[in-house]
Amino acid sequence: MNITDLSAVSLSEGIRSRLFSCREVMTAFLDRIEKINPGINAIVNIREREGLLAEADEYDRELVQGICRGWLHGVPMAVKDLAATRKIPTTLGSPIFRDFRPTENSIMVDRLVEAGAILIGKTNTPEFGLGSHTYNPVFGPTRNPYDPTKTAGGSSGGAAAALAARLIPVADGSDMMGSLRNPAGYNNVIGFRPSYGRVPSGPAPEIFFDGMATDGPMGRSVRDVAMLLSVQAGYDARAPQSLDGDGSEFSGALDATVKGKRIGWLGDLDGHLPFEEGVLELCHGALSTFETIGATVEPASTGLDLESVWQAWVTLRHWRVAGRMGSLYDDPDKRKHLKPEAIWEVESAKALTLDDIQAASTIRSAFHRAILRLFEKHDFLILPSAQVFPFDVNLDWPKEIAGRTMDTYHRWMEVVVPVSLLGLPTIAMPAGFSQSGLPMGIQIIGRPHADLKVLEIAHAYERATHWLPQKPGLAE
Repeated sequence: MNITDLSAVSLSEGIRSRLFSCREVMTAFLDRIEKINPGINAIVNIREREGLLAEADEYDRELVQGICRGWLHGVPMAVKDLAATRKIPTTLGSPIFRDFRPTENSIMVDRLVEAGAILIGKTNTPEFGLGSHTYNPVFGPTRNPYDPTKTAGGSSGGAAAALAARLIPVADGSDMMGSLRNPAGYNNVIGFRPSYGRVPSGPAPEIFFDGMATDGPMGRSVRDVAMLLSVQAGYDARAPQSLDGDGSEFSGALDATVKGKRIGWLGDLDGHLPFEEGVLELCHGALSTFETIGATVEPASTGLDLESVWQAWVTLRHWRVAGRMGSLYDDPDKRKHLKPEAIWEVESAKALTLDDIQAASTIRSAFHRAILRLFEKHDFLILPSAQVFPFDVNLDWPKEIAGRTMDTYHRWMEVVVPVSLLGLPTIAMPAGFSQSGLPMGIQIIGRPHADLKVLEIAHAYERATHWLPQKPGLAE
């Protein structure tokens, strides 16, 4: 038995049944990180081995005393380097915050620790999480375990690569514009973007407005993802837009019938989106699995002008990003450390008028109504998780797809925008591999607040496929 190959649920059961100790688990993962991480750079700011082993010993003593903190008791985790961690630097991938230590953990991080997770370090992310390619001037790029010359995606690229390489058993991620979904597809793992408010954000200075970004779980099985969500989810008064509940609904069985479920295939959004050759065909091929398990699949269309939807997204994203980063831009000493994409976002926001923002919000509302009409015909919607296969790790971002020029640094990821605009529960599942062995995924999109239903159909899909057990061929 190889401890690092186990699912998080199996690892948890083994620890609690004393099949192996927390120290043995910690040693196995640290040994693997020592061998594999230098080649892919997925985990950063790794804590000292001696301190981690001492912490694992303490968790072992607690088990002897009959104390179990939760299902994550003694499980090693590395938290995304956008999440606030009091004991580990939170750099956001920026030289400005290279040594920054928050005064408190985020709500989500506190929940992980309270459930027994041992934090071993952080997972790498692009600077401020901007862009779906994980590289930054503090730690450098994260490489794809299936081909280290390629990107791991982003912004949860470090988390996805660490999962694929078996450096951690389960991981947190976050998603504004595909940051849980793109890297999951690029690394043959699972990323779940929950309904907005399912996982409370903060504490933060501004708590009453967002709507487009959320934390969520990642893993190598839907069961692991659901169990991690059961810890992350639940109302917290410090996050007034968080949804009611305590997350326990996600810790139960995921078995549910798929027979008769109606699935709408959105494909290239009526020709609006360009795709690298092979991506759309591979993702369309995955649809046969849903038919095999009893669902029906048919083409679906929003019936809207999707260019206007894209422009609305860009406007609202400018506004939101500038709200978080405007003060850094306004300080010349800090501005010089910002990546060009961050400066573009802020400067574009400064040129917006109130009418621009209102117009974008109106289009967003019309798009919401259009998607609700689709859900009158379909139980789930499906899109590819990316428009290109993992690309050269030394490239900042793809400049063209299928002959179409990408006019912004994130246009190549437009396929994730429908979900991001509307805050719908969506899971990225593997769809297979390209002829050159590069992973790709699909997004399974559910109705508003139907998080459990999305996990259930993903669980059925997982059992009918064979992608997730296929490990990258890393030198070990």
